[in-house]
Amino acid sequence: MCTFSIASSGKRCLLETYLARGGNVEYQCRTSDVVVQGMAGYVETNECVAACGVDRNSVGISSDALLEPQFTNKLCSSACYQKCPNIVDLYFNLAAGEGAFLPSLCELQRTNPHRSMIEFLSSGGFLGGLGATYAPAPSPQ
Repeated sequence: MCTFSIASSGKRCLLETYLARGGNVEYQCRTSDVVVQGMAGYVETNECVAACGVDRNSVGISSDALLEPQFTNKLCSSACYQKCPNIVDLYFNLAAGEGAFLPSLCELQRTNPHRSMIEFLSSGGFLGGLGATYAPAPSPQ
C-alpha cells in the first residue's frame, strides 16, 4: 500500500529497493520530499489502481508511461481521471515536469489517440510544451 499513498505529513510515499544482507533485494516504503496539497494520509483505492493501469509494486515512477497509448487511455478514462485524484495529480505533475499539460493530452487521447502520440513524440517535449490547443498556426500575412 506504499505506492500511490500519501503520508500524514502530506509527502508522497514511494517504494524503493535496497540490497539486504545476503545479497537479496528487498523493498522499503519511504516518503519523498514531494508534498501534496490537501491529501495527507491518503491511500489510493485498489479500484483506482486497476482503473488507472498502475501497479502498486512499481519501484520509481516515470513520465515514460505517458508514451504508452494503453496506459494513457486508462489514465484518461473517466473511471481514473474523474475518481482517482492522487494518481491523476501524480501524473499531472510528471507530465508538467516534461512540459506537458495532462488535460490536453487526455483530450487528444479521447478525440484522436493516434494524433496524441504523434504530438507527444514529435514535439521535442510533451505536446509542444505548453498544453495549448493544437489548431494550426495562422499564416504570416
